[in-house]
Amino acid sequence: MLITHDTRCALDTVVDLVNTAPEDDATPDGLADVAALEAFVRDHKVSEVGVLTEFDLAAVRTIRGRFAAVFAAPDARSAATMINELIAAAGTTPRLTDHDGYDWHVHYFAPGASVADHLAADCGMALAFFVVAGEQERLRRCEAPDCRHAFVDLSRNRSRRYCDSRTCGNRLHVAAYRARRKEAAG
Repeated sequence: MLITHDTRCALDTVVDLVNTAPEDDATPDGLADVAALEAFVRDHKVSEVGVLTEFDLAAVRTIRGRFAAVFAAPDARSAATMINELIAAAGTTPRLTDHDGYDWHVHYFAPGASVADHLAADCGMALAFFVVAGEQERLRRCEAPDCRHAFVDLSRNRSRRYCDSRTCGNRLHVAAYRARRKEAAG
């Protein structure tokens, strides 16, 4: 599956957006305030965004939950329905652009769109490409019991199980190793 630069950026953005949601009551919200949203927009180089407000923050939190539901979708048809609703509500307006040193690519949000509509359109289209390619199962949640972060499995054989093999994967492998050693020592 060919993944263009702008699609990859949108995938990274939607994964990071979903992962800003608190996992439980003890975890802080990664989008706690407008300043956090501004930092998110800046860090992800979300273009054509004006002054952000509390209204934008609430709208982005809403679409964050809707994107989280896509990652939890049991099948492609469910994911497609949710993605279609996100994209339709954003009022997509595909257009070619070349900005900030990038070659021609497609933006799906309308000029002057809110940051929530911008994210819903561009990130929704990136996820739509996965459903169209029959790759919806690559939209996953970490299998570590204490982590449910979203990620996109871009491994060749679709075998990735953890959001980060250096943290979640290693932690579980070390725990399993220690359990085997303890059992062998008896």
